[in-house]
Amino acid sequence: MSAAPGSLTRREFLTRGGALIVSFSLAPRILAASPQEAQNIGKEPVKEPALPGSLSKAPLLDSWIRIDADGTITVFTGKAELGQGIKTALIQVAAEELVVEPRSINLVTADTGRTPNEGYTAGSQSMQDSATAIMHAAAQVRAILVALASQRLNLPAEQLTVHLGVIRGNDGRSITYGQLVTGETLHVRANPQSPLRDPKTRGVIGKSMQRVDIPAKVTGRAIYVQDLRLPDMVHARVVRPPSYGARLISIDSARVQKVPGLLRIVRNGSYIAVVAEREYQAIQAMRALAQGAKWEERATLPQPADLYNYFQKLPTQDYIDLGGAADIALGPGSITSTYRRPYQMHGSIGPSCAVGLSKDGIVTIWSHTQGVYPLRDALAELLKAPPDRVRVIHMEGSGCYGHNGADDAGADAALIATAFPGRPVRVQWMREDEHAWEPYGSVMVSTARARLDGSNITEWQYEVWSNTHNNRPAPAGQLSPAWAIEPPFTPSAPKPAPLPAGGGNRNALPIYKFPNARVVHHFVPGMPLRVSALRALGAYHNVFSIESFIDELAAAARADPIDFRLRHLDDARARDVISTAAERFGWSQYRRQRGRGRGFAFARYKNYAAYCAVVLEVEVDRESGSIRPLRVVAAIDSGEAVNPDGMRNQTEGGIIQSLSWSLYEAVTFDTTRITSRDWSTYPIMRFSNVPETIDVHVITRPGMPFLGTGEAAQGPTAAALANAVADATGVRIRELPFTRSRVKAAVGL
Repeated sequence: MSAAPGSLTRREFLTRGGALIVSFSLAPRILAASPQEAQNIGKEPVKEPALPGSLSKAPLLDSWIRIDADGTITVFTGKAELGQGIKTALIQVAAEELVVEPRSINLVTADTGRTPNEGYTAGSQSMQDSATAIMHAAAQVRAILVALASQRLNLPAEQLTVHLGVIRGNDGRSITYGQLVTGETLHVRANPQSPLRDPKTRGVIGKSMQRVDIPAKVTGRAIYVQDLRLPDMVHARVVRPPSYGARLISIDSARVQKVPGLLRIVRNGSYIAVVAEREYQAIQAMRALAQGAKWEERATLPQPADLYNYFQKLPTQDYIDLGGAADIALGPGSITSTYRRPYQMHGSIGPSCAVGLSKDGIVTIWSHTQGVYPLRDALAELLKAPPDRVRVIHMEGSGCYGHNGADDAGADAALIATAFPGRPVRVQWMREDEHAWEPYGSVMVSTARARLDGSNITEWQYEVWSNTHNNRPAPAGQLSPAWAIEPPFTPSAPKPAPLPAGGGNRNALPIYKFPNARVVHHFVPGMPLRVSALRALGAYHNVFSIESFIDELAAAARADPIDFRLRHLDDARARDVISTAAERFGWSQYRRQRGRGRGFAFARYKNYAAYCAVVLEVEVDRESGSIRPLRVVAAIDSGEAVNPDGMRNQTEGGIIQSLSWSLYEAVTFDTTRITSRDWSTYPIMRFSNVPETIDVHVITRPGMPFLGTGEAAQGPTAAALANAVADATGVRIRELPFTRSRVKAAVGL
């Protein structure tokens, strides 16, 4: 099996001598069992306490850590670095519990040949899942090494100290991690409880550390899959159908044959691609082939102007997430508002890319997928191959949070590499490929109703309409190239994600305390446009809706928006985050200026993860309709802060991404095709539009569980923006994005 340049294969890891093998093992459980455990194998299993984090998926310590005879430490994670800085945080966690310098840790990220299966890197769960697993695995490995040192040095464990990979006795004698494990192996099941270091003694966790992935990015080294160049590599491009469901009638390949460097035309049903020696030759061949291709198309998309009415009339599967079956009788004095969000795309700065190699019966794919194991299973089904004959190695991609075209590009690489074996094949998507074919974030509509009694909300009803937010592979039918081959694969039926995380109903349940509340999720299975996971899923829209509506209710009650929220909130950590953001912004001292406004919003992501409050000041030009974010102050509580600077980076990035969505972004289409195929038809925020200041305050909770950070700010930012615009203009805009034309229409210009 081929490996990336400079890497070791799993077999090399397992056969390299003089090491403590704490890495992935396929040995039968009986080999690691104690005599008492061995006697019980085959009998009715006894329910054991749950293991922390992803240890429940990969319970052997050797799935997570390896220590070589020279003291080199390798840590394995099934999670992928997407730009969220997870590599740095995981290194810090491992270094803390092993009591070594972070620079001594070699971290291996998602690779089906080397790392545990942790599913997808999604939902801000890498810290809860992988960091928790690594923290406990490292603590247990340290304890085992101390026990070995106690035997070797003939000293009680209480007389031993650990520092920088050296275990030292109080008599001055010492032994290194590497010396302890020479000629031995360690292959044991993790315990539910671990001897974690006292949070008061933290030396690495809680300290800001420079991200380990940044130097290569700012110096132009090959860290992205788009930059990967393997020996003897060739280049491929795919001729995409012009629209969903288009069928290839014929192609004229005569002109393509004249393109220098052309190696092969690959055709399978309506799937056509070209392979060439050099990249621009592949582009030329692709364009020539596209000019000679004839397609049969159908007008299957709704009228854009009628999108929301059309969407709400589609058949739904209704779920009552909170309250009874009947509507709450709100009575006189109730308030109702409806909010809308369009289809939005990931807009990855670097279009998707993958490299595939079919050699010696093994297909290896280098991909920026967010789930190497699910993609491997989907590709195995696509190629009709056993999963162990497909390997997927993660490499970072140039821009993505969510399910963009990465998996589809991986499918392209697998199909083309199989048709052109023996040489690595690089498949690079074009900008129009990414914009037209990636899965979007779903259109959403919500209606909020409430009744006030003075300054108290006494009744609350919330309904939300949404498509699915997860159409990730596997199975193979979730890959768009699989739809075009013969015979085609059919996408599986879309399903709603269950609470408490949820999908379209993520954050639809109010975190505030209302005496009478009802929430209904109208799941829409029919998908006019292809959709899947976009960062924060339904939380972006639901928090935008709920926090906008809370401000509307506060205005009706003639109450300060923050005081109004605190009146309905009894979570101490939530109140702490809200107060911190308000104080740091200077909410009570705010001086109003013409054309400017301030807005506040708060949410706890998924209602069980990170707390985030955002205060935002804007300037609105009523004549042009332009909205200029001036400054943002945020506070975030993600439990114990491993890398505070990384948390600030993630929160800042989430704020900017949400502002871009909320001010500019909407997928456009006609009744046949996607029309937003470039940056002019799908604008995103530019540097000149970024707020002048973004001030993020991290509230750390030493010893508390990790809660994840990356998706906490998107919803509060959108709502804070809406509330600030309403404060500046006196009118409420309830449909995203807040384009200039929409602002001008709202203010009557």
